[in-house]
Amino acid sequence: MKKKILSKFNSLLLILITGFFMFGFTSLKKDSDRNLVKTSTWYIAGPSVENQETINRIRQEKEIIKVTAKDNPTGEIELNVLITDSDSNDGAPTNLSDHSKFVTITYKSSHLIKLQAREGNKEGTGCVHGGSHPRVDLEASPKKFTTVKIPWSDFKQDGLSHGTLLNPHNLCKFNFVNYNPVSGAFLEIKAVIVQN
Repeated sequence: MKKKILSKFNSLLLILITGFFMFGFTSLKKDSDRNLVKTSTWYIAGPSVENQETINRIRQEKEIIKVTAKDNPTGEIELNVLITDSDSNDGAPTNLSDHSKFVTITYKSSHLIKLQAREGNKEGTGCVHGGSHPRVDLEASPKKFTTVKIPWSDFKQDGLSHGTLLNPHNLCKFNFVNYNPVSGAFLEIKAVIVQN
């Protein structure tokens, strides 16, 4: 009788230990990927209703980014987030691991958004400013949230098929740009998850 109880106890213990390790490793993997909506300060430039303070307050309270174009907007709206959070809209680039292959974005948008990936400068101290940057298009999705998984290899200079590829080992930040906003144009982002 004792052998049966001991055998059942050992089997149960083995199942529990196996489950713990499997759950533990799954949790570690999920935690290693960064959702920039939750972890990073966002910055805004251009004719938007929301300012940086409002965007980040809503982000912290509701875990969503919301940007709306002002009436009769002039110029582009550019929403920025650094891969590694910084006290400013500039910061040192992030060297993603060789295992990092993509970014996953969950968003809703009234208009086409150009997603630029800015690389760090040669000194490794900040972002490259001016000029063009590897980019992809986020198609309009005005009625529902859409999730897209974008491989790093899709980010090409000027969005051209023959453009220079993004270097994910020198990734500074993302710019979500509406180049031609109209009154009330909106962008909402629930997740920007960078695979580590």
